[in-house]
Amino acid sequence: MRERAVGKSEKFHILVLHGPNLNVLGSREQAVYGNASLRSINTAIAKFAKREGISVAIRQSNVEGELVSWIQQAKGHFHAIVINPAGYTHTSVALRDAIAGVAIPTVEVHLSNIYKRETFRHRSYIAGVALGQISGFGPTGYLLGIQAAIDHLKTARAAT
Repeated sequence: MRERAVGKSEKFHILVLHGPNLNVLGSREQAVYGNASLRSINTAIAKFAKREGISVAIRQSNVEGELVSWIQQAKGHFHAIVINPAGYTHTSVALRDAIAGVAIPTVEVHLSNIYKRETFRHRSYIAGVALGQISGFGPTGYLLGIQAAIDHLKTARAAT
């Protein structure tokens, strides 16, 4: 993690986390996830961040504990988190507790509409500790999630 304390007057720093199996996007279940690669999604995120005048750090892991560690390390360094927990959405109390513990505004993102899929995917452990959830808009969902985080941060900053 970049060492920096977040301040009220600086530009926003957002951590974008991709969960398990997202590293194989583009070749994985294209009927569900489309043909965009993680690299192309990350490129779109970086371009969007530049246009919006924010900074982003983007990470992907197939390891639950690594995602938990990144969330914990984000405190004091990032203003918001945008996370696609992927399969951990439906199973990980550890990710949920990490997000709750750092109290950093978090937006949950999913490429597919998890509510149109298998019943076990309808439950999100993350939703209860997130600002909101964006689901079903493919790669655009990440940009919508980042925009939602920015809007929330601007509103919170204006209130102080």
